[in-house]
Amino acid sequence: MLDFKEIIAEKISNLINVDIEEIKGYIEIPPDKNMGDYAFPCFRLAKTLKKAPPAIAEELKENISIDENLISHFEVQGGYLNFFVNPKVLVKNVLQEIDKLKENYGSTETDRNKNSVKSIIVEYSSPNIAKPFHIGHLRNTIIGNCLYKVYKFLGYNVTGINHLGDYGTQFGKLIEGYKRWGDEYNISEDPINELMKIYIRINECCEENEEVLEACRENFKKLEDGDDYCVELWNWFKEESLKEFNRIYDLLGVKFDSLNGESFYTDKMAEIEEILDKKKVTKISQGAKIVDLEDKGLGVCMIRKSNGSTIYATRDLAAIKYRADTYNFDKCLYVVAYEQALHFKQIFEVAKFLGIPEKCVNGLEHVQYGMTRLATGKMSTREGTAIKVQDLLEEAISRTMKIIEEKNPDMNEKEENAKKIGIGAVVFNNLSNTIIKDQVFDWNNVLSFQGDTGPYIQYVYVRTKGILENLDFVPNFEEIDVNCLLDSSAIDVVATLYKFGDVLKSVTDKNEPSLLARFLLELAQKYTIFYNEDKVLVDDEKVKNARAYLTYCVQLIIKIGCNLLGMEMPSKM
Repeated sequence: MLDFKEIIAEKISNLINVDIEEIKGYIEIPPDKNMGDYAFPCFRLAKTLKKAPPAIAEELKENISIDENLISHFEVQGGYLNFFVNPKVLVKNVLQEIDKLKENYGSTETDRNKNSVKSIIVEYSSPNIAKPFHIGHLRNTIIGNCLYKVYKFLGYNVTGINHLGDYGTQFGKLIEGYKRWGDEYNISEDPINELMKIYIRINECCEENEEVLEACRENFKKLEDGDDYCVELWNWFKEESLKEFNRIYDLLGVKFDSLNGESFYTDKMAEIEEILDKKKVTKISQGAKIVDLEDKGLGVCMIRKSNGSTIYATRDLAAIKYRADTYNFDKCLYVVAYEQALHFKQIFEVAKFLGIPEKCVNGLEHVQYGMTRLATGKMSTREGTAIKVQDLLEEAISRTMKIIEEKNPDMNEKEENAKKIGIGAVVFNNLSNTIIKDQVFDWNNVLSFQGDTGPYIQYVYVRTKGILENLDFVPNFEEIDVNCLLDSSAIDVVATLYKFGDVLKSVTDKNEPSLLARFLLELAQKYTIFYNEDKVLVDDEKVKNARAYLTYCVQLIIKIGCNLLGMEMPSKM
């Protein structure tokens, strides 16, 4: 597909002898379409060329030469040189590209040199065993799943890892609680919720009695040492937890390539210690083994506790080495809340001593997202204030079904559509804003069907589907007269479709799914304006076919984009 920004950048580069990629980085998209499709700000050149920006813009305008079939005209506005793309070329180029690539439109896979396909690891979800899957884990899962899908769509070799929290002192606590009160709870009927009650209770005991906490720590040490009783209990906790997690993953349509959690690295931690000892970067402090990172402003990274048990930093370092050795990754993304920022800075710094390839060390990235909080404050599993994802998803589906029963009781496949719409609302709510922002959980906002929501995008999709079903065919691109799509509302839709590939690239450049969510909202809104101004089912065959084909293109890209977000499309609304 024509890259108009590249074309403009090349012409400017030839005139001022600045690298094309640098010029491309300067080029902006004006906020008002009356100011052009692209704008080159000349302010950055003022110091180098020793001229005022408007004068530079005028000089570029006088000397630049671009085929008018591509750029219809350009004009100076202040210190900007603004470019107007030939609308007919834009419409033909975009529709032709969609016709050629169809479900692959927006992906660079067809252009990528297969020998240079990069290896990407995305670690996401990673809930703690023997605890309910709460809405904090939901956000992590949804963000990671979207990044996994987008990277894969763009042709990268992607591995999705669910780094289960299946090890650590919390299991020592749970084992101690089970020893004391296991017979009091109906664990076989409702294992996760009953185990959570035990976990809350043992935590209260630990806060009141240091000896109880010490017994919990000793249990974990026994677990690490292979004590039969502790290992048997731990395996049972894990099996029951995975049953619940998988029910949620099935509802969300989330899958992983690896379920290697913290326990997988138990036999790999000794090597990490050995490497760090040989590099002479460890030392003993108050009985614990640490790596001192004070000179980096990062405090100390504990490698082994004073009682001889390991800590999650050691397991994360073992995971980094294992992943580097196994996948030789170019990027390893950790989708984890910003509260863990210091931890990741520490282990990324210590990873420099592990002897893994430099590209792997440089490819370690913490994808930070904001916390999900209740109106009353932070959620806490140990205090029993966390909202369970199973309850949230079931409530979303139930509320959607109620709306369907009120407004369209004769709808076919009501249950399936309610599931897709309800879960789509939850997914979009988690991705529609910049992920670093904290969220205050509110049932009404999460399940809203009004305004900038997932159900609105699904509604526009269903509308496009209905239009094409009424036509009973999709015209061939060769039969389309692009002159029928040169009014402003049609061009706005096409110009939005044109941006799809760039949006997906930005998602991976910034690890920011909200860019895709906002794009889909924009496309749905632009199509709604087009639909209201340019009726599709008209008598003129040329006009009808052209508008129907544009409708098909919108339907296709909404479906692709929503799938990448993790949303399924309903058949009816």
